[in-house]
Amino acid sequence: MQRLRLPLGSAQQRGEQAPELADRLASRSLPSPQLGSARFSLTRLRKAWSAPEPLPPAMAKTDRKGCSCPAFLKKNWLLLSTVAAVIMGIGVGMLVREYGKMSNLGKTYFSFPGEVLMRMLKLIILPLIISSMITGVAALDSSVSGKIGLRALIYYFCTTIIAVILGIVLVVAIKPGMPQKANEIDRVGSTPEVSTVDAMLDLIRNMFPENLVQACFQQYKTKREKVEAAAGVDKNSSALTEQPITTAMPAEDSKNKTQEYKLVGMYSNGINVLGLIVFCIVFGMVIGKMGEKGQVLVDFFSALNEATMRIVEIIMWYMPIGIMFLVAGKIIEVQDWEIFRKLGLYMATVLSGLAIHSIIILPLIYFIIVRKNPFRFAMGMAQALLTALMISSSSATLPVTFRCAEEKNFIDKRITRFVLPVGATINMDGTALYEAVAAIFIAQLNDLQLNTGQIVTISVAATAASIGAAGVPQAGLVTMVIVLTAVGLPAEDVTLIIAVDWLLDRFRTMVNVLGDAFGTGIVEKLSKKELEQMDVTSEVNIVNPFALETTILDNDETETKKSYINGGFAVDKSDAISFTQTSQF
Repeated sequence: MQRLRLPLGSAQQRGEQAPELADRLASRSLPSPQLGSARFSLTRLRKAWSAPEPLPPAMAKTDRKGCSCPAFLKKNWLLLSTVAAVIMGIGVGMLVREYGKMSNLGKTYFSFPGEVLMRMLKLIILPLIISSMITGVAALDSSVSGKIGLRALIYYFCTTIIAVILGIVLVVAIKPGMPQKANEIDRVGSTPEVSTVDAMLDLIRNMFPENLVQACFQQYKTKREKVEAAAGVDKNSSALTEQPITTAMPAEDSKNKTQEYKLVGMYSNGINVLGLIVFCIVFGMVIGKMGEKGQVLVDFFSALNEATMRIVEIIMWYMPIGIMFLVAGKIIEVQDWEIFRKLGLYMATVLSGLAIHSIIILPLIYFIIVRKNPFRFAMGMAQALLTALMISSSSATLPVTFRCAEEKNFIDKRITRFVLPVGATINMDGTALYEAVAAIFIAQLNDLQLNTGQIVTISVAATAASIGAAGVPQAGLVTMVIVLTAVGLPAEDVTLIIAVDWLLDRFRTMVNVLGDAFGTGIVEKLSKKELEQMDVTSEVNIVNPFALETTILDNDETETKKSYINGGFAVDKSDAISFTQTSQF
């Protein structure tokens, strides 16, 4: 008769012996037991068995008072140092701008430490996305991952629609473009050449990259080129048509001709995040279903993810220095501060919309679904939000977002690894709001009255374009052209708002990251039952904590039943599974 005794005694003694007991249970290669009314995983057994006895009220109060200022500083040193770096960067930038009189080359050298930080964060994006997506999907059952993905997509779509409607309401109510005309504002930069149909098709093409290695550093895009038609040849016949000798009526001649274009494919620099995410989802689902054969790959990518996060912790030490020079360098580079006065009302409209969305709407959605304090959750993401504000890239902020969500807000890693990379690519609440406001603002500058149909078109186009926007700085300008073209507004007027886009881009990126973070908490709450069901593989049926039974198969393919009876596990041969509650105390 073999006996396995449960540890008795104090909570501390039980806590020391509980992991050993659980490991001994786990080492017996248990098959999945039949699901009873009471299930306890081995993890829960450890927690329940080693639960400490409650402290007396006086000792509990003393313990709370003990973690005061030093503990707070130790826990939040990175956030506090980053805030100090932002303040110092603003001060240094203003002083150097006023008294430094730097050349363009000197400004580049001055901003070099900030450039190093950006390169570090972009370096870590690729291994982080690949490892987190594959391990996150592989850890989920295919049906569970489908439900989680659907919930995340519904959340992203709903918040984006709300952001667009909010932006349209504000810009129609405030009318920031009415007091001035388009010719009163200086134009900056050039208009990107973008076709709405081609941009949407390129989005689908990038979802399925033809070369996975190339997708790690290049994106596919198409460009229209004019086709020179043969002189005097009619498209519908082989006969030559007479061409006018004089060019007295060029307008009529141009009306009768249709300009032909051809699409030329090319590659532009930048990670094809969307294509990598699609591949990683499929790859993760496949190796997750392969069982033991795929476990080697799952372990590899889990180790890669862990190593990547440790590299992120190293980068965090350098972040305050890099952010200080990023802020100072950007202040020095600004040429004309007068443009901020001319576009002040437009900027106020965008910023007020972003503030309402991030302070009222997103927290309200989180509170209704999760029933927890949303502002405490947002404070846990403060480091990620501040990083997004400074570097204006949701993809580059992804390493910090992972760290805050998992370590500060304790979101399940199976959720963060699946939801955050997708959110950084397609969830663009701030960008959608900004594009809706900018499109109607440009219409107001040109004295164009938009009807209801055009406003609805703007909302749909802004939603679709924001989903297709890459998580890189100022991608909103490219998608802005798509929105303007969709409603017949002059695309070249996008140059009117480029001068202030660098500042607004930082705030809308911060809202995008906040929306991603709230999404993880909401999806985790909605997926709580599925996540608990996934722990079945490590669970043991328990009717009474002191009446355990397990079933294993020996080499003779016979079943061995172990029942905890009166202080020990008794082993006997049986063909049936039964519950026992014979312990007597």
